[in-house]
Amino acid sequence: MPWQTALARNYRIYGALAPLPGEYDLNFLVTASDGAQYVLKVMRPGCDPALVEMQCVALEHLAVVAPDLPAPRLVRTITDEPFIAEADRLIWLITALPGELYATFRPHTAALRAELGRQSARLDQALAGFSHALLDRPLKWNLLQADWAIDALPAIADAEQRHLAATALGAYAQIRPALLALPRTAIHNDLNDYNLLVTANARGQFAISGLLDFGDLCAAPRVCEVAIAAAYALLDQPDPLRALSEIVTGYHAVWPLSAAEIDLIWPLVRTRLAVSVVNSALMKQQRPDDPYVTISEAPAWRLLAATATIDPDLAAARLRAVCGLPISDAAARVMAWLYEQRGRFAPVLGRDLAGVPVVSLAASETPLPQDPFALTVAEAATVAGPANDEVRIGRYGEPRLIYTAPAFFAGSSPLAERRTIHLGVDLFAPPGTPVCAPLEGVVVMIEQRSAPLDYGGTVVLQHQTPAGDHFYTLYGHLDPICISKLAVGQTLAAGQLFAALGSSANNGGWQPHLHFQLILNYRAMTGQWPGVAAAEEQAWWQAVCPNPAALLNLVDDYIAYHPLDAAGLLRERRSHFAGNLRLSYAEPCTLLRGWRHYLFDEWGRAYLDAYNNVPHVGHAHPRIQAVAAQQLRMLNTNTRYLHPAQIAFAHELLAKFPPSLSVCFFVNSGSEANELALRLARAATGGRDMITIDHGYHGHTTGAIDISAYKFNHPAGSGKPDWVQVVLAPDPYRGPYGNDGERYAAAIDAALERIAARGGRLAGFIAETFPSVAGQIIPPPGYLAAVYRRIRAAGGVCIADEVQTGLGRLGTYYWAFETQGVVPDIVVLGKPLGNGHPIGAVITTAEIARAFDNGIEFFSTFGGSTLSCVIGREVLRIIDEEGFMAHAAQIGDELLAGLRELQQRHAIIGDVRGMGLFIGVELVNDRATRAPATAAAAYLKERLRAERVLIGTEGPFDNVLKIRPPLTFDRAALDVFLDRFAAILGESFIARQG
Repeated sequence: MPWQTALARNYRIYGALAPLPGEYDLNFLVTASDGAQYVLKVMRPGCDPALVEMQCVALEHLAVVAPDLPAPRLVRTITDEPFIAEADRLIWLITALPGELYATFRPHTAALRAELGRQSARLDQALAGFSHALLDRPLKWNLLQADWAIDALPAIADAEQRHLAATALGAYAQIRPALLALPRTAIHNDLNDYNLLVTANARGQFAISGLLDFGDLCAAPRVCEVAIAAAYALLDQPDPLRALSEIVTGYHAVWPLSAAEIDLIWPLVRTRLAVSVVNSALMKQQRPDDPYVTISEAPAWRLLAATATIDPDLAAARLRAVCGLPISDAAARVMAWLYEQRGRFAPVLGRDLAGVPVVSLAASETPLPQDPFALTVAEAATVAGPANDEVRIGRYGEPRLIYTAPAFFAGSSPLAERRTIHLGVDLFAPPGTPVCAPLEGVVVMIEQRSAPLDYGGTVVLQHQTPAGDHFYTLYGHLDPICISKLAVGQTLAAGQLFAALGSSANNGGWQPHLHFQLILNYRAMTGQWPGVAAAEEQAWWQAVCPNPAALLNLVDDYIAYHPLDAAGLLRERRSHFAGNLRLSYAEPCTLLRGWRHYLFDEWGRAYLDAYNNVPHVGHAHPRIQAVAAQQLRMLNTNTRYLHPAQIAFAHELLAKFPPSLSVCFFVNSGSEANELALRLARAATGGRDMITIDHGYHGHTTGAIDISAYKFNHPAGSGKPDWVQVVLAPDPYRGPYGNDGERYAAAIDAALERIAARGGRLAGFIAETFPSVAGQIIPPPGYLAAVYRRIRAAGGVCIADEVQTGLGRLGTYYWAFETQGVVPDIVVLGKPLGNGHPIGAVITTAEIARAFDNGIEFFSTFGGSTLSCVIGREVLRIIDEEGFMAHAAQIGDELLAGLRELQQRHAIIGDVRGMGLFIGVELVNDRATRAPATAAAAYLKERLRAERVLIGTEGPFDNVLKIRPPLTFDRAALDVFLDRFAAILGESFIARQG
């Protein structure tokens, strides 16, 4: 049957048909002559019309009750029929939906899994009012009927695999009565990875864009929907239980699940996998050459094996926790009893803790440790401040960076998941302070954990409520000699002294304190005894180990860490700041600590800073901290007074320049420096007109914007002032003259003619020596020499804006102008000179400085302050003494080599350019036309941010990735950057560009 003919006759739709995969039926993607797309479904011979009718009615139901749900729409025939018979087949038509199959789409992120959960719930809610006679038909894929697979287990030839499937089906048999007792609703029943479509946008956001194939629609408890969707979404995931938690969290957020339902999800996931592999075994016997029947078999076996050792009770408890429910019914009863008994427990340290001061060790509130990757022995011994006889409290739930031993990291990468969130309460007190049982308990664990930054002496007690529910308390950092007198099984009375606090010599190296922790599930802790949790695991571990304040006779809030309200911060920012004070990413970063080339959020998660050139020698450099603190303790005044710091800074800075550049002006910023450079140029020449390059940027002040084409040529900009002439940027990749510097420089001639034609007089030429905002451009050899020759011949001065490129960033040159073999008349420096402290400088010749000295005082209140001068001088010394210039050359060469290797594998990378740690990667949709891949650049920036790597985008088309990290950027950082960059280049959104 020519299906195009049937389509035209019954639907009046004309177009091309392309086959789509299917297990039993024929499916065709229809691209109509008007561009609209449909899916023509041609059912297998003998298909029950009632089955097709059920799907058609279901789709029309969804179109009415949930029109925004990403489900296809039924297209009726020209005679208003939902489907028709052609020869021996039924055919029907639905709209096509955008997106890529979940199975092939990359990446599968936590956010995408949560989105899958949400859309599954929305679908189930919409189907809740749907009914049809076939919903209760016999169906092998209905988990209410999965017991058929038990009888079919012999079809699996491999004994080990058969045992895996049998174990999962055995667990199903145990929970089946509970499943049958749950209410039933219409569910899709087959949201597998080939029945889902996914789309991505340039903001790095993913959406489920298609819910396909309603052929397995049936009546079943809604947890079956969750379990079936999860069974496929979990395939080949490194942490299946975490991935499942993300799906369940998404579902629960839309249509809350009960604890009884949640408890069935884990065994039902494994049941679906077992049913799938049993079915594959049977189908292989019937259709041995059909790859479709085994499409998910291998990953299903891998997942069955990976999940076989996971405790199903702990899995259920974890899923309860991420849904905000008590991890067990007993846990809820225990917490209720503890709250009732608050104030009646024996004091753990033998004294009342009410009013005891609380100290902060939070990552967001204290710079401890100085190096967030390496707590020193001295820091560990004084984490709560200088030792004294007072008791102090360390908070529950507090994210801390003090846990730096390898055991706290999930891997060797600097960005590896890290356990930071404190699961107990710390009671700091002198060594030897007695420790007492808050209530009667039995000793169940005694260990000496002597590794650095571990617990030292540790005891766990088991307690029992009057209702017979058990819970546990953990005591860490005890004197090992004291606890050696205890025995497992020993009963301790309420208030009984059973241990004493250890010293730094025997408690893991910490300042003496008791780590006190409440535990509601002993099996979750056995063998690990974690006292801190990763932010990604926070909901689970805080449900297992809730706030123990009641046992200390304190109110919860008194000892609990209260997280920042990030949403509130954003609201306040929008209320009190202008809208054009923009945040860098679609999902804003709240960053509260910095160290070298890493930034840290509230929860102690590290971000790789590959973007910020302001902290030139690294965030929070200890030497800069020291000189700044010292100077602030002494004096901070201005240049109206003599001070040796100003002279010392000037001497060291001028030593980096050619001899002709001998006079310094210190200001507050690069913008102020460029304003001053304009004044100097005009004073020296008597002219007003300036020449600048296209898409250049020199600051945000009025005068700086006037010479910044990036700003004044913006659609909302004020336009080019008449005294400014713009010349073509010397871009070897995108410009018309390639690497011919002389031809780009010739544009100066026309600019000079325009100045003369308007009766103007040239003051000078200004450019970022390597244009950064224009796209990290490295000008062709000879460009500036040819430009400067023309400018000087016309009576102008030459200004080099070195804010982005100076101070050794280029590795082989201290200043970018040196690469061009020129000496400017004026050099502008900005933010990197102070490593984040507001400082700028203008360096010029004595002749220009004399011309500027016209009797009007020059003064910048904080420019050249004593504080700024000692900081600037220290930055110069650090660059030299820590070898950052040579380091930038070496690491920059390695980074460029790595990026160029990726360029060979990914056509979207049109150009890789740079010098030292000033690097640009230009993305194009077509290397031949060099069409800018702006969307791809935005996507990469946002996806890297999601992977906790920070970069920016620049260029006239915003398609150049800007990489200019602090000069501390090392090989470990380089490896992380290239690894994550390469992974994102392989994602679906990038593959679809161009």
